[in-house]
Amino acid sequence: MGQRITPPPQTVRYDGDDPYLVVAADKGTATFSDIANALALEHPGKSIGFWLGDAFASGGSAGYDHKKMGITARGAFEAVKHHFADLGVDIERQPFTVVGIGDMGGDVFGNGMLLSRHLQLVGAFNHQHIFLDPNPDPEVSFGERRRLFDRPTCTWADYDPALISLGGGVWPRSAKSIPISAEARAVLGIENRSLLPSDLIRALLKAPVDLLWNGGIGTFVKSSGESHAEAGDRTNDGIRVDGRDLRCKAVGEGGNLGLTQRGRIEYALAGGRINTDFIDNCAGVNCSDHEVNIKILLNAAVTEGDLTGKQRDVLIAEMTDEVGALVVQDSYQLARALTVAELDAERHLGWYQRLMTELEQKGLLERALEFLPDDATLGERKAAGRGLTRPELAVLSAYAKVDLYAEVLRSDMPDDPYLLGVLERYFPDPLRKRFQKEILGHRLRREIIATVATNSMVNRVGSTFGLRMRELTGMPLPAIAKAYMAARDIFQVRGLWDELDQTEARVSRAARAIVVRETQTLIEHGTRWLLHRSPEPFEITDLVARFLPAVEALGAVLSGLLAAAPASDGAGLDAEWFRQEGVGDGLATRLAGLRRLICALDLGELAERTGVDLPVAGGVYFEIERRLSIDTLRERIAQGEADFWQERARTNLEDKLGALGAALTAAALATEADPERLKAMVPKTVSSAGPARTAPPSSATTA
Repeated sequence: MGQRITPPPQTVRYDGDDPYLVVAADKGTATFSDIANALALEHPGKSIGFWLGDAFASGGSAGYDHKKMGITARGAFEAVKHHFADLGVDIERQPFTVVGIGDMGGDVFGNGMLLSRHLQLVGAFNHQHIFLDPNPDPEVSFGERRRLFDRPTCTWADYDPALISLGGGVWPRSAKSIPISAEARAVLGIENRSLLPSDLIRALLKAPVDLLWNGGIGTFVKSSGESHAEAGDRTNDGIRVDGRDLRCKAVGEGGNLGLTQRGRIEYALAGGRINTDFIDNCAGVNCSDHEVNIKILLNAAVTEGDLTGKQRDVLIAEMTDEVGALVVQDSYQLARALTVAELDAERHLGWYQRLMTELEQKGLLERALEFLPDDATLGERKAAGRGLTRPELAVLSAYAKVDLYAEVLRSDMPDDPYLLGVLERYFPDPLRKRFQKEILGHRLRREIIATVATNSMVNRVGSTFGLRMRELTGMPLPAIAKAYMAARDIFQVRGLWDELDQTEARVSRAARAIVVRETQTLIEHGTRWLLHRSPEPFEITDLVARFLPAVEALGAVLSGLLAAAPASDGAGLDAEWFRQEGVGDGLATRLAGLRRLICALDLGELAERTGVDLPVAGGVYFEIERRLSIDTLRERIAQGEADFWQERARTNLEDKLGALGAALTAAALATEADPERLKAMVPKTVSSAGPARTAPPSSATTA
């Protein structure tokens, strides 16, 4: 950070020095960023060591305009799209009904209501008006919403009444009574022929629509067990409803605090699809993070004379679209991470309980403060066959990330050369091409690497993964994170994830759930294997260079080997089933053989030791598995509960089975003196891939 900053005279400070502060400017406060940055620029690095410059605060005249980008709404809409994808609906191609909180002049509401031409906004309200449009024409209403959004001072009263469907209209909230038409009664699911404005708003909140979109200010939903006072928003006490009474299929929280956390949990327990506000609307803060880190990087280039200040500002503006795309992708991954966690929320309930207990012991978590269930409630959930809800999983995931990030940052993991690829991929392509030196020398490179690695591990394999791997291997979290990154790239799982993401709308939820579990199983096995076989300290580069060639060699011949030694009844996955569920041919074939890649680490080690070509070793291995029904035994072991002792016993057996298969293969190879007979065990359609290569992979393969 340079020299220690001297606090201003006659100023009381309760916090220590903090070299990294992001100020995310909101509507009406954008000028604050320029003021804050101007103050920062008055104290440059050469005088008192304050090096952030105008990277102190995001936004402002040389930063990203969040409303113009629509970034917060776009991020929240990713969460909404994910909810509906899980319901088998593609809201970018299929019509869906919406009730909204806000108006078209607002950033989150206005931008959000323009993200799909199939959106049917049947009702909305803000602090001034109530809007009803029971049967909107999607294209006509989209055009009118666009017109209002382009007018800075618009209200719902400016909506062209000629474009509102029969039975709709706009009324001030000061009206004594509002008539409810037959069309409005149908869409709201009520029988009242007139309502007070407050009662109509309550009816809107409880309407049986597809989506409730919160883009406004205020807390409108609590739990039935909370008082209005506990909701902490006296202004809306007269219109607030309970989470159990919501009838929408999903909630999108573009605005903050639209629901209390207990209200979210109650709605989720009733079957609603919802995350939390800090998940749905995180894109704004994420965009600010990217902007600040980009400015830190480019300010170094300006200081070195490689760029002028004006050129820097032009470059920042030119990267707006790519920065937005990076941020939106992060939002998608967060939403998907909760779906991943939700799949095994009941099965892993005991592990979640252990994680909460550990975080409490570390002083990181107060369960009651975060409305996470106590042990008695968890027992009731288990008895009822229920796990944690998405809002609860979101909170616990955040705390797991805080814990893992701190451990990783204190370790040497961020200094592993392999993870420089992670750092590079964080930045937009123009910076990777022109400013690699500045990227590698970024003052916050360790923090960025630790953040990306933490997000990858928790998002992809769950918030309990670190705890489970530590309990099962005895290794510390940083070593587990390194082994995770190595296993992920050794098995080339990122490519599978990316390919599946691109076709998510066409792939059934059942198929996506299976892929999630299969890739998690593969990574968990690989992580355990590497931790058991690779004594610390180890480098990710060495592990990937050693074992990636074995996986590639086995993957190239896997379908032929499996055809020659088919799995026993009940084992393996069916490529044809994946195709029927919407997965393309090539990906379906790879997915069907995914779990059989687990043996690649053992076979790669065996090929190294014996010098036998990996396809030959693989042919012998799968033939032994078939004859001894090891694959069926493995399937039986994988079934059942997932509490601590059962999982420990199961993983022990799985690892011993893998070792047994490798040992039997080694024995068979050692006792067969005729190389031609060994080769005869490999199908003719399978060509030898040769021994495992040792060339290290490009850093471009990491993320």
